[in-house]
Amino acid sequence: MIKTRFAPSPTGKPHVGNIRTAIFNYLHTKSKDGKFILRIEDTDRERFIPGAVSYIEESLRWLGLAWDNEEKIHQSKRLKIYQKYADRLLEEGKAYKCFCSKERLTNLRQEQEKQKLPPGYDACCRKLTVGDIQKLEKEGKIPVVRFKVPENPKEVVWDDTIHGKVSIRTDIQEDFIIMKSDGYPTYHFANIIDDHLMEISTVIRGEEWIPSTPKHILLYMSFGWQPPKFAHMPLIVGRDGKKLGKRSGDTAIMDYRERGYLADTMLNFLALLGWNDGTTQEIFTREELIKKFDLHRVGKAPAVFDLDRLNWINGEKIRAMKVDDLIKEVASFNSNFMKNKDTDLFQRALTVMQTRMVTLKDFTDGSGFFFEDIKYDPRLLIFKKSTQDDSLGGLKNVLELLGQTKGIKSPKDADKIMKKAVASQSLSNGDVFWPVRVALSGEEKSPSPAELIWALGVEESVKRIEAAIKLLED
Repeated sequence: MIKTRFAPSPTGKPHVGNIRTAIFNYLHTKSKDGKFILRIEDTDRERFIPGAVSYIEESLRWLGLAWDNEEKIHQSKRLKIYQKYADRLLEEGKAYKCFCSKERLTNLRQEQEKQKLPPGYDACCRKLTVGDIQKLEKEGKIPVVRFKVPENPKEVVWDDTIHGKVSIRTDIQEDFIIMKSDGYPTYHFANIIDDHLMEISTVIRGEEWIPSTPKHILLYMSFGWQPPKFAHMPLIVGRDGKKLGKRSGDTAIMDYRERGYLADTMLNFLALLGWNDGTTQEIFTREELIKKFDLHRVGKAPAVFDLDRLNWINGEKIRAMKVDDLIKEVASFNSNFMKNKDTDLFQRALTVMQTRMVTLKDFTDGSGFFFEDIKYDPRLLIFKKSTQDDSLGGLKNVLELLGQTKGIKSPKDADKIMKKAVASQSLSNGDVFWPVRVALSGEEKSPSPAELIWALGVEESVKRIEAAIKLLED
C-alpha cells in the first residue's frame, strides 16, 4: 500500500512551503488509494511553540487534507522507542556516547574555520574505552549519542523520483548526533525510525533535505532496513527568482484565508508549484487533482510563487460558484458581516459583485453601499462632460420611469429603463448613467446602475435618487 506522511514540527504556524509538502503527499497518496499520515515531530523542545499543533491541524482541515490516522502521533510520546533503537546501535558498535562540551565543540569549529578546514566533529569520543565512559558517567557527565558513520560505502546513491540518480559522498560526513543529552532524539534519527515502523512507502519533502538524505540512508542500512522511496520537491521562489520570503508570499497559510482566498484556490495553486499535468489547464477541482497527480510530472526547476496567478485562480473559482455556495464561503470567511442584513438583498448584492471579486474580502470590504446609508459630495453627481441641469434631468427621468414600472426582475429590465431615460430628452449616457450610479452607490466606480437598481430594488433606488435630486437642487 502507498503510504505517505506529513510530519511538521510545531515551531510556528505552517507556511506556504510546509503546506505544499502536505498537499503533494496527500495528492500522491489519494491518487493511489493509499493512506496519508499526520505525524507531529515535536522533539525539538527549545523551538516548540504551544498552540502550534492546533494551527497545523486547522490549516489541514481548512484545505480538506484529511489524515487517515485516528490516533494522534507525537514523537515526544515515543521516546522509549527511540531509546530502544539507539541502545541497539550502541550494543552493535554502530554508535557511541560523546561527552564533548559545547565549549570544546565551539573551539573546534573556530579552529577549523581558521585553518579553512571543512567544519565537523573530529570523532574524539569515538576512541573512548568502556572504562573511560564509566568514569565520565560517574562524574555526572551526560552524553549525547553519535552515529558512527561507516568508512564504506564512500558514497550514498539513490534513485530520486523527481531528481533521478543522486550520489553524495559519505567520507566527508561527520559522526552526527542521534540522541541528545536531554533524552530526545534528533530529527534525523526519529524520522527514520518512525518512517520504518509506520511503513511509509514514499518520503516527499523539499529539496533542501537532499544533503541530509545520506544520513537517513546510512541509518536504514545500519538497521538492515529497506529505505522508502524519496521524492525531493523543487524550491519555491518569488518572481524575482529569490528564495520565497514573507514579502513574496511565504506567510502562514491561514493568512490567505483571512485575506479572502478560497481553500480550493490554495489547494489548486500550491499543487501547481512544481507540478503540472502536461496540459495548459490551470483550474482544477480537488477530484481532478487527485485523479491526475503524478510525482513523475514534478519538475526540478524552482517553482515561482506568482501572486497575480493566485489572484486569477481565486477570481475564476469565485465566478464559477453558485451564489448559494458563495454565500456559505462569505459566511465562513466573516460571519459577522451577514448579521442583520436582508437575505434577499444580500443574495442580489453578491450576485452583482461576484463577477468583480478577486477575493471574498472584496465583497465584505467593498459592498457596504448596498446595506448602509451612503454619503458623498454632491459635485460627484455631475459627470465631467455634463452639467448640473442635465444631471438633474437624467435623475428625474429615471425617477419617473421607476415610478411607472411594474417591477424589476433582472438587471436587463433596469437597463431598458436607463436607456429609455437617455432617449426621452436626447440626453447623453453620461447625463443619466453617471449620476444614477453615484446616487445609488456614492462611488465613482461600482456595479452598473442597472445592476444596482435590480439589487437594491425599486423602493430603495427611488429613495436614493430622490435624495440625490434634493442635493443637486439645494
